[in-house]
Parts: sequence; C-alpha cells; structure tokens
Amino acid sequence: MNLALYFAKRYLFSKKTVNAINIISGISVVGVLVSSASLIVILSFYNGLENLIFSMYSAFTPDLRIEATKGKGFALDPQTTTSIKKQPGVATYSEVLQERVLLRYGDAQYIGTLKGMTVDDSVPAMDTLLDDGHFVLKHGEDSYAIMGARVQGTLGVSLQDELRRIEVFSPRKGVVNSLNPAEEFTMRTIRPAGVLQYQQEFDDLLIVPMDFARELLGEAEQVSAIEINVAQEMDLANVQRALAAALGDGYVVKDREQQNPTLYKIVRTEKWAVFLIIAFTGMIAIFNIVGSLTMLVIDKKKDISVLMGMGANHTLIRRIFFYEGLLISLMGCVAGLLLGFLFCISQQTFGWIRFGEGENLVTDVYPVAMRAGDFLLVFLTVFVVSAVISSVSSQLSVKQTVRLS
Repeated sequence: MNLALYFAKRYLFSKKTVNAINIISGISVVGVLVSSASLIVILSFYNGLENLIFSMYSAFTPDLRIEATKGKGFALDPQTTTSIKKQPGVATYSEVLQERVLLRYGDAQYIGTLKGMTVDDSVPAMDTLLDDGHFVLKHGEDSYAIMGARVQGTLGVSLQDELRRIEVFSPRKGVVNSLNPAEEFTMRTIRPAGVLQYQQEFDDLLIVPMDFARELLGEAEQVSAIEINVAQEMDLANVQRALAAALGDGYVVKDREQQNPTLYKIVRTEKWAVFLIIAFTGMIAIFNIVGSLTMLVIDKKKDISVLMGMGANHTLIRRIFFYEGLLISLMGCVAGLLLGFLFCISQQTFGWIRFGEGENLVTDVYPVAMRAGDFLLVFLTVFVVSAVISSVSSQLSVKQTVRLS
C-alpha cells in the first residue's frame, strides 16, 4: 500500500477542524471542473466548425491535384494520361485549365478566374454544392457556366433570364498594341446554369467546359492541373506517393491541405490559440491548491508531529500533501471532463446553441465533434500543472510548518 496516498485520501474526505479549508478545497475543485469542462466544450465546438469548413472545402476540392513544378501549365501526352488513369485508387480524372478573365453582364464587370474542366460522366454530380440552379456544363451542343457567389452578386446574374448571357473576355495571344482595342481580346458568351454556395476560396470562379476555355484562351494543348478523386477504400497518402513516383520531378502531387495550406493553418491555429487562453485561466484556478494545502498543513500540524515521532521523514510528509493537491485537481478534472462530455452529447442531440436567424447558412446549429485526443490533452494538461503546483506548495508548506514547530 502507498502510505502517502492512503493518508492523502483520508485527509481529503475527513472532517477538518477549520471549515474554511473545506470551502477553499471546494473552490479549487469547482475551478478545475469549470476550466476542464470549458476546454472540452470549446475544443469540441472548434472540431465541429473545423469539420464543417473542411467538408465544404473538400466537397469541391479534389483529393489530389497534379501541377507542374515550374510554370503555369504543362502539356500532356497520351502515355502520361493513360498512366495516371490506370494508377490504382484513381476513381475520377479531370483536366483543368485556369486563367484570369474579364466578365461582363449587362453594365456590370468583374475580373474572375475562369476554370475549364473536362466533362466526364464519371465525375459525381455536384448539385449539393450549389446555392441555386443545376451543376451542368454541357447539354447537347450548348455550354453552360457555374459561377461563384461573388461573381453572381457583383454582376447581378439572374438564372431565370435565359436570354442574357455572361460575356467573357481574355487577352488574345500574339496581339499587342492593336489600333483596334477590341482585337486584343477574345470574347465569348456563355449561359449561366448555377451558383456555388458561398465560400471564399471559390467565390470568384466561373466554371466552364474545357472546349469553351480552350477556345477562349487560345490554348489547344496545355492544362493548368489535373484533379483526381481517390477511391474510398484506398489510402490517400499511398496513392499520392505512387502518382508522384510515376510522374517524376516535373510534377507535384498535392493533397487537399497542400492545395490550400492557409485555410488549414488558420483554422488550426485559431483552435489552439483559444485552447491556450482557456488553459491559462484554468491554471489560475488550480493555484487555489496553494491556499488549500497551506491551511491543511496547519490544520494537520499535530498529525505531522505524531507521524514524525513514529519515524516518518520529511519526504513522506511532503508526498502526503502532494497527493492531496493532486487528488483535488484530478477530482475536478474528471468531473469537468464528464460534464463537458454530457454537454456536447446534449448539443449533438438537441442543438441548444444555434447560430441565430440568417439566410444561406449551411447549418443553424453549432456543430460538435468530440475527439479522444482532446480529452487526453486536457487531462494531461491539468495533471502536469497541478503536479507542479502541488509539489512546490507541499514542499514550502511542510517546510515552514516543521520549522515553526
């Protein structure tokens, strides 16, 4: 039996002669409880928002994107194309041609990004990504465009007006300082078919069929990138490594995080910044242990004298009160983790906390996603901080009490 732990448990639950010790100990437990529960709830809410943001981003972003190591584009030969399509795990394949263009609709103008895509029936339907309209790029001989929310809002495009089209302008290659400025641009018109849901990364896009993009940009061979979706049963990292090895140093294969590192970095940095702030406030609550242990040592001064008379050394006495402070913190931590868990479960079930009234919201309920790693992190954080504070406090309190006696 661990003698120091045994005495610590007896002191924790035994009646004290000074009622203030019980009050201070209770405050310490409640402080740790509230801070632990707050950490779990905040981390779980951030996990939910992170999953929501990444799901919105990944719904339109391919699993893998192949780009040239140097330059804006590259030419594909049939052998390379066949090699990519036959790679194990490649579920869908789409060539992409992107360039900045001038868009005009009536009197309104906007500089956006034209994204030409190969029309492939194997590419899954993406109507769920639209705020309005249908995701169609080709119907018979007619070409259609899908636009970002900012493009639609700036130009004032109406999907119901079938007579008006979006005019797309691109600088014509090889023509410089022409007497007629109109000859310096290639202009094509296209009918709008849908509007993407609001998302900052895609708001300035105008998605069109590849043949329309090639005709407008005067680019017959090169592509800007190749977008690939991986089969669900395949490991994404393995497919990425296999494609990179097959293509060589002239190409770079990016996963979703590499395609937009800023988004991932911002979301994760914000989460851990909030964690550190709340953890710091929790540390302040844990410092109540100092007062609790100091008064407990004074209250048990006679017991300390008896134990030392029976042969207990200073190390054993310090360990008793070290365990006492640790038990106070861990009681609050475990209770806080349980309370945070129950709160998150209730939010998932009943949706108590909502974003509020608003239009164009993906969900009106704050999403919650609990992760075992967060519970472990909070427990270890409280354990380490309380262990340090309890160790220092027990040494100082016992040393001072023994000196006075």
